[in-house]
Amino acid sequence: MPIAVIADIVGSRRLSDRDRSQTTIERVIAAVDTELPVARTGMRATFADEFQAVFASLEDALAWVLLLQLALPESEQLRFGFGIGEVGTVDSASPDIADGPGWWRARDAIEEVHSLAERAVPRARTRIVGSGEEDDAMTDRIRMANAYLLARDEIVGAMSERARRLTYGRCLGRTQRALAADEGITQSAVSQLLASSGAPAILAGYAALNGGSR
Repeated sequence: MPIAVIADIVGSRRLSDRDRSQTTIERVIAAVDTELPVARTGMRATFADEFQAVFASLEDALAWVLLLQLALPESEQLRFGFGIGEVGTVDSASPDIADGPGWWRARDAIEEVHSLAERAVPRARTRIVGSGEEDDAMTDRIRMANAYLLARDEIVGAMSERARRLTYGRCLGRTQRALAADEGITQSAVSQLLASSGAPAILAGYAALNGGSR
């Protein structure tokens, strides 16, 4: 079943330079696509402050979005709604009008995570919505994935920008020594920062997602 993903920019109306933010986000999306080319339809800007993508599996979508969250600079944040269901387009003189149950549910997921962040979990950024008619196995996967995402978003959201960069590099298999050279710090400092930021749990989760999808 396809996974439709809608992303929107957190606090887009408060950004001091909206053009620069858009350019930065699109550059980071392209870099993540190069490192993990798993999107069935690559993430692209659609309208206003939104982006859309389609993935073939939930594991692919979860892994790719994690890399994007880690790679974005502190000044740019996205929230993500995952919708499980068929996707398509509407016949129109305007090209590529996305429609279908997957997109409807992704929109519902965006609204859910926005509400969750405003009410109780400020660092919540990702939510998954299914049709409610999935088999028991898929229903369990969605429930467990949403629980995982609450913890994952909390850890990533609390990381410094440097800790996210280092975690991103480790997800891609770069050595601590190479990362230390890039950052101009010691390997020991890299190790300590990764350990103190919660990166080991994020790395283990990323490895599990990659092992589960391919």
